[in-house]
Amino acid sequence: MLMRSAATVGGFTMLSRVLGFARDILIALFLGASAAGDAFFVSFKLPNLFRRLFAEGAFNLAFVPLFTESLTAHGRVTAKAFAEDVLSVLLWVLLVVVVLAQIAMPWLMLLIAPGFSGDPVKFDLTVYLARLTFPYLLFISLVSLLSGVLNSLDRFAAAAAAPVVLNLCLIGSLLVFARVGQTPAHALAWGVAAAGVLQLLWLVWNCKRENMLPRLRLPRLTPAVKNLLVLMLPAVIGAGVVQLNLVVDMVIASLLPNGSVSHLYYADRVVQLPLGVIGVAIGTALLPSLSRQVAGRQTEDALNSQNRAIEYALLLTLPAAAALSVVSVPIVHVLFERGAFDASATATTASVLAAYSIGLPAFVLIKAFAPGYFARKDTRTPVRAAMWALIANVVLNLVFMKPFGVVGIALASVVSSWLNVVLLAKGLHGLGYFRPDRLLRRRAPRIVFASMVMMVLLFAFSKVLAPWLGGEFGLRVAALFGLVLAGVCSFMVVATVSGAMSWRELKAILTR
Repeated sequence: MLMRSAATVGGFTMLSRVLGFARDILIALFLGASAAGDAFFVSFKLPNLFRRLFAEGAFNLAFVPLFTESLTAHGRVTAKAFAEDVLSVLLWVLLVVVVLAQIAMPWLMLLIAPGFSGDPVKFDLTVYLARLTFPYLLFISLVSLLSGVLNSLDRFAAAAAAPVVLNLCLIGSLLVFARVGQTPAHALAWGVAAAGVLQLLWLVWNCKRENMLPRLRLPRLTPAVKNLLVLMLPAVIGAGVVQLNLVVDMVIASLLPNGSVSHLYYADRVVQLPLGVIGVAIGTALLPSLSRQVAGRQTEDALNSQNRAIEYALLLTLPAAAALSVVSVPIVHVLFERGAFDASATATTASVLAAYSIGLPAFVLIKAFAPGYFARKDTRTPVRAAMWALIANVVLNLVFMKPFGVVGIALASVVSSWLNVVLLAKGLHGLGYFRPDRLLRRRAPRIVFASMVMMVLLFAFSKVLAPWLGGEFGLRVAALFGLVLAGVCSFMVVATVSGAMSWRELKAILTR
């Protein structure tokens, strides 16, 4: 059940990531690693920070267990009434936040991108674009609420498909308006605003199909809503710590030379493919499943779900991390180097990508371990782990900034994320919510071995295909595709021969 649900989310996320690559290729073509690119990425990062903090982060992690519990214990009518009460409060809070942010936007930009203040043109452009993109927070937060309702009903497809709408809107805005508007950055900002409206309409329609569309009421603080807010508070702090990590990265990147924010963005987009397909899918599918098992006191089932989530995370991220570290230059070269994105941008972005790849398993394992706490309504323990990770990230950013430049920002994120994983795993184990079972203990080292073998083979293949990778565009694409295929095949062969996975499971995963 967990793997099927994760595969549903992962499938749509894969489609979204493929479209996201098409979008990012167009952004690189029109903006490259430029001042205008930095301005757009910062302006789009701002609503995303608040979205992850209040909507998909703290809100969703507190709402889904409560909604699932209400649905299981009292039925759809009571659960729907709870969602309606939450919607009425959430909408008014969002309206206030959006209005205040529009007024205070110049000061917000001074906080998250202080390095831009030395360039008035770049700073003013960032403020203007941020005012266009920030209302996206309102729409996508309501999308998060409706997604939580559908996910709790085991209807994962609609919510997972919503990001596809965003990517289609951004691609369309560039293709239609990039050359006729003020700048491509303006076209992208308007595309973000339009995407928020369309994503909300998509989720409204799907909730209506399930007869679970919450009605808008006058806001009232019912006991259930108060309970949600109590659970959200530590989650807000915890999510705030995580998002503060991103703010720290952005602040430091803004102090580095032009294009640094863009280098981080492009490298992050490549990492987001496996992170989104695997990490988001596992986390999204695991939380409702664990919530039901915990509510039903199915202790062994909950432990098994936790172990399988970690196993799938390792099985799918370790080889991806190994591959990204070896072929980072060909990937960035083929995907982005054209138009305004030159060879220098490729070299820097590839270095950042190689650094990020080391942390890919950690980024996903955090999403696999965190639901173990949230399903039990424990939002405090992850906060403590996240705070230690934040402290490590700030210190390491300051240490790595001068010798490594923008690559140091990625390395600091990687080390702090692994620290977060260790603390989360240790905490779950100490509480008795995580005990590595025999299957996980047997397969984990074999997955590591298969990934290392694949890494060596990929390095050898990349040397053989070097002439093609440096040739014409068609040859580069073919060579990169050949590397990916060789890596996947070699890992599958070694993994199955060594017992890291079985052919039957492999067939089931591919089919799903």
